[in-house]
Amino acid sequence: MLKVLQAISRWLANYTSVFIIAIAIVTMFFPHVFDWVRGTTQTVILGVIMLTMGLTLTTEDFKILARRPLDIFIGACAQFIIMPGVAYVLVHVWHLEPALALGILLVGCCPGGVSSNIMSYLCHGDVAFSVGMTCASTLLAPVMTPFLMQLTAGEIIHVDAVGMFTNILIVTIIPVAVGCMLNYFYSKKSSFSTIQSLMPGVSVTCLGIIVGGVISTVHDDLIERGLMLFLLTFAVVFCHNSLGYLLGWGAGRLAGFNIAKKRTISIEVGMQNAGLATVLASTFFASQPLAVLPCAISCAWHSISGTILAGLYLQWDKRHGRC
Repeated sequence: MLKVLQAISRWLANYTSVFIIAIAIVTMFFPHVFDWVRGTTQTVILGVIMLTMGLTLTTEDFKILARRPLDIFIGACAQFIIMPGVAYVLVHVWHLEPALALGILLVGCCPGGVSSNIMSYLCHGDVAFSVGMTCASTLLAPVMTPFLMQLTAGEIIHVDAVGMFTNILIVTIIPVAVGCMLNYFYSKKSSFSTIQSLMPGVSVTCLGIIVGGVISTVHDDLIERGLMLFLLTFAVVFCHNSLGYLLGWGAGRLAGFNIAKKRTISIEVGMQNAGLATVLASTFFASQPLAVLPCAISCAWHSISGTILAGLYLQWDKRHGRC
């Protein structure tokens, strides 16, 4: 039974985008399946995702913050300048309605996504740098995300910066800290490594449930307004994500990074924690239910685009004899 669960966990980790898209399609036909994913339940599920992240982190992962402070500083600046800035420009260029604008801005102001570490590994990036950037952006998120949302979305809607700070602290920092402590005290036990092997599957399943809950919430609007609403939102998400990859690479080039680091910073900047954005949109902008739509689409698309980008980097390696 354990081997079956581990195999399922590996499959989910390898085919995250397929699973997320399948959940979204099923929910479009059977929206009531995920009606229960609302409010506190959604927050708890995100907390579980962050706990799984903490369970895989060791003290060595945090030591990189001290060993390579300049790299991490450049990465954090790129993360919290490029993505919010691009989001702000896009919502004005596309003249998005307030709800969709809030969703895009939230995705832009959130920290890097957990799966970016996997993508960095797959494309021969600097994995240690990737983990360090993810840790740094996650630790900074309780302060930076509310501040940046106040700065970019304050003209659209009132932003409860203090409430957002508290919420991010509860659903990200505390679960990650608990996971790290469990890893520190129990990592030498054989049973703990077994638990760790199941965490990718747990994380992907939880992300799928969150996306299902979002699609359930906006189902009626999607049906009423049709394909154009989806295509418009996807177009903006695509531009935001793609420009994040491109400008992230540019930031690495300006900083004089080697190829591995440039790949890592491009992926770290482009891939956001859209799951966190989804929960924040549901919690703080409930009066704008469509705000969760860009977040949900980002959850799926970032996994797909990250896999595609990693594949393109590998193809480049093969053509230039770097494999």
